[in-house]
Parts: sequence; structure tokens; C-alpha cells
Amino acid sequence: MADALQTLVDTVRDAAGRRRPLRIVGGGSKDFYGGALRGEPLDVRPLTGISAYEPTELVVTVRAGTPLAELESALAERGQGLPFEPPRFEPSGTVGGMVAAGLAGPARAVVGGVRDYVLGATMINGRGELLSFGGQVMKNVAGYDLSRVLAGSMGTLGVICEVSLKVLPVAAGRATLRFDLDQANALRHLNEWAGQALPLSASAWWDGALVLRLQGAQAAVASAAQRLGGELIDAPLADAFWQGLRDQHDEYFDSAAEAVAGGARLWRLSVAAAAPKIALHGQQLIEWGGAQRWLVTDAPPAAVREAAADALGHATVWRGDKAGGAFAPLAPVQQRLQRAVMAAFDPFGLFNPGRLDNLS
Repeated sequence: MADALQTLVDTVRDAAGRRRPLRIVGGGSKDFYGGALRGEPLDVRPLTGISAYEPTELVVTVRAGTPLAELESALAERGQGLPFEPPRFEPSGTVGGMVAAGLAGPARAVVGGVRDYVLGATMINGRGELLSFGGQVMKNVAGYDLSRVLAGSMGTLGVICEVSLKVLPVAAGRATLRFDLDQANALRHLNEWAGQALPLSASAWWDGALVLRLQGAQAAVASAAQRLGGELIDAPLADAFWQGLRDQHDEYFDSAAEAVAGGARLWRLSVAAAAPKIALHGQQLIEWGGAQRWLVTDAPPAAVREAAADALGHATVWRGDKAGGAFAPLAPVQQRLQRAVMAAFDPFGLFNPGRLDNLS
């Protein structure tokens, strides 16, 4: 493992000397996400394996090239998991890619995102220096929380080599309920329930059906299910639904893929949970209590971004034509701050140029 790490350090130093761009490569499961893929490939998959795992401390340290499936399997053996349910998309996904993309699954609105579970990280910066941030304990809060900046950075700050993550026990109780509701009433109920003491862990609305997942102590789940009503979904069917939603292999995303092949775009909208229905034509799927909305449409990008801004959020082209940019334009102050952070980590602009296309 030391040899693999040294090879990466040497390659980055050589690239820095030549000012040669590098494209950080893992499993490739998220190559579709974001802007262009440019630069000479730098494969991190030789950095593999779990370095340390302390189930009683709820902390695992794992190398960036480790398959996400391998990490989750090891955690499951001890009744633990990654609460933010990172999307896997493909079996090839790696831990480094999970952190770099910063994506979370159905439970995001309740448990937090990737950055909330990153305790520490080791990375190679744009000068070929090996840096360590944070630590391997949940109480480590000294100094700037730089390790969490890596979450969602899309590999533009450096090469993630190893991360320490907080994990949690899998809840003992779980139930999934289905309600027949139109979008307006589904959003109203979600906002009402969000303010109540309910063990909600995920929600999804599409095509007239609202699906809720309850998760926690068995008694709390049973009580909430009785109180809310709705149709109780059998556990195997419910688990398959949530896994399909998490990995975007369910019916909605299959239908969206067909529409994208015909020229539409699939958009990911991050908006205020209490925002009303997005008034654009196209199929919508709503997650995270209303805060994440998927929209497949052939509407002009400007119209989609304006609608997202009106809902106090922003829109990202998830799949389809990204000629106008995948990510929403940043305000001048935001852009200046992000450029300053990138310059501090990667002064020569080596890593994943163009991947964050609202900074290009």
C-alpha cells in the first residue's frame, strides 16, 4: 500500500512540474455527474482496504479506492451502516468517489449528508504533498474542518487517499407506508409531519403516490404507523423500492432515461422543503420532505433554473445535454471564495479541470 501511495505522490509531483492536468479515476460510477472529464487518468483504485474499524467507537478508516460495496458489507456484519445512504449507481463505485461527489440517498433530509460523517481525511494536494486533516474520533473539532470540504469537491482540491467516517447502528424497527395524494397535498402533509415527533427517515412522491419510511425503535415505528395510517407495504417490496430509489434503478429513473435519450434533460432541484409545486411540465419525483425534486423535461434550462431560484434553491442538469453547464452559476462572492479554496489546495489547477463547470 505504501508503494501505491508513493506512486500517486510521484505522479502528482511530475504533473505539477509539467503543469499537466490529471483526471482522478475510481470506479467511474459517477462519470456522468458534473462537467467535462479532462486530463491524464490518475487511478486511485490501488489504494484499497479498510485500515481500521472500531465498531464500539462507531468509526471506520478506509482507503479511497476501496469499493463502497466492500465497506458496506463489512459494516453490515456488525449491524452498522452509512446513515446517509450514498447512491451507488454501479457496483464499481469507490469510497473516494462517494466523498468527492458528496451525494446522499433517501435519508439525507433526516440524518445529514456525507460531510456530516467525515471525521478526517488524508489527501495529496496540487504540489504533491501528503496532507492529513481531522482525526479518527468524533470529538475531534480542533481547527478548521478542512476534511469535510472534500465532500462534494468533485476531486478538484486533491487526491483523496483515505477517510475516517462516522457510522451508526442499523435501526431495529422499520416500516413503509403508502398514501394516495396529489402533489400539493403530499407537500402539505410532508411539511406538517416534519414538525412532529415522528421517526420519519425518508419520503418519496411520484405520480399520485406518497411513500414514507419510518425507522427507529420498534415501538416508536409501530406507534407512528398506527397514527399516520396509509397502506403498510410488505418489507421485501419496500426494501426493494428504497434501494431502487437510492441507486436510481427504479421506474421513475428508467422512464427518465428514455426521455433523456429522446432529447429531454433530467434535472435535480434543491429547493426549500416548503416550496409549492414547481410549475413546469414534465414528470416530477419529490424526495427529502420536499427539498429534493427531480424533473425530467424539455423545458429551456433558463426556465428550470429560474423556477428553482423562485423556490429558494438551484437546479443541476443530472442527465442529458449539459452544453449550458451542469451546475447553476454561482454568485460573484461564492465564485471568488471557491476559487480561493481551490487555489490553496491546487495552485496549478491540475485536478479534474472543468468538472465543476460553474467555476470554469
